[in-house]
Amino acid sequence: MKSLRQFMDKIRPAFEEGGKLERLYPLFEATDTFLYSTDEVTTVEPHVRDSMDLKRIMTLVVYALMPCVFMAMWNTGYQANLAMQSMNLTAAPGWRGAVLTALVGYDPNSFVANIIHGALYFIPVYFVSVAVGGFWEVLFGIVRKEDVNEGLLVSSLIFPLSLPPTIPLWQVALGITFGIVVAKEIFGGTGRNFVNPALAGRAFLYFAYPAQNSGDAVWVVADGFSGATPLTALATTNMSTGMDAINVSWTTAFLGIEPGSLGETSALACLIGAIIIAYTGVGSWRIMLSMLIGGMGFSALLWAIGSDTNPMFLMPPWWHLVVGSFAFGLVFCITDPVSATLTQTGKYFYGAIAGILTILIRVINPAYPEGVMVAILLANVFAPVIDYFVLQANIKRRKIRNGT
Repeated sequence: MKSLRQFMDKIRPAFEEGGKLERLYPLFEATDTFLYSTDEVTTVEPHVRDSMDLKRIMTLVVYALMPCVFMAMWNTGYQANLAMQSMNLTAAPGWRGAVLTALVGYDPNSFVANIIHGALYFIPVYFVSVAVGGFWEVLFGIVRKEDVNEGLLVSSLIFPLSLPPTIPLWQVALGITFGIVVAKEIFGGTGRNFVNPALAGRAFLYFAYPAQNSGDAVWVVADGFSGATPLTALATTNMSTGMDAINVSWTTAFLGIEPGSLGETSALACLIGAIIIAYTGVGSWRIMLSMLIGGMGFSALLWAIGSDTNPMFLMPPWWHLVVGSFAFGLVFCITDPVSATLTQTGKYFYGAIAGILTILIRVINPAYPEGVMVAILLANVFAPVIDYFVLQANIKRRKIRNGT
């Protein structure tokens, strides 16, 4: 690593002001800060020394996402191998089938076979997300002559984890382009986006290309096999069948062994991530707690009210937590510090609104049984308004206290 550091220092003058590659400085700086911590410090007071810079914050979030990445590979492979076994298929089509046949086969009881099969779907999606998202980040950095920040590391990982495993790669490129360019760079880049870029890209794909992003056939990577998610299964059943339409146990759903998006199925993986980001202070526990209380409280209310025609009213609160992307959104999406509220009191209202809207969309509108994505984007939009009223209330109390 010492020789690499010497090499980076040697070529630095070519990228700095006046050098031959001056316009490519953002690309050099992004590479340098990715490999090493910056040695720049402020030279004037006040100066608070803190090792928790943007790079470390984003790195911690990536660490917290690793359990979801593991499930993205293992569960995707497991669901595919299980489906192939049930249909008596001996090989998957295309280059993935050739690789699996040569290496490990399609046994759903084989940990290695499941991991490799799932990785053959997740890794290309992730690579396209990073490559295309990185291209836009560097391009805007060069045009604006600004540094390229590490926020892309998180957005480019959250985005593929929210996608179905059968997503075409060109749609991955289009979705991350929309999220980075339209939801982030147009408004000024890192720190200025008013909605979560990864969720904005996911929402764009959902509404622009519903055939490849919804329905039973997109969740299991086996040709000719349909695997409904628990939410879809319940939303499309009749009242007499009720919760029996969900053909997995609560424990299985908690572990994430069910059809669904690449990395959103496991509430356990999200719980591990929540502990990491809450303990390190990277994510606000206030937002997570308030979204949990808001969502569970409102779902309990609707569950108690019941319905004679809508089977989604039959789902108890503890089931809402482990199906769909509620846990993933609660931990990794709603806690985005840029698009969330800034005031401590506002965080409670912000999280509660997202939780209530999630259940409202899920239950009242069974045609769209997964409401987390839209609920968080709506909460993002109202975050500045929430902060405004909280600040105005604080100012009013201060005036009363001071007698003015």
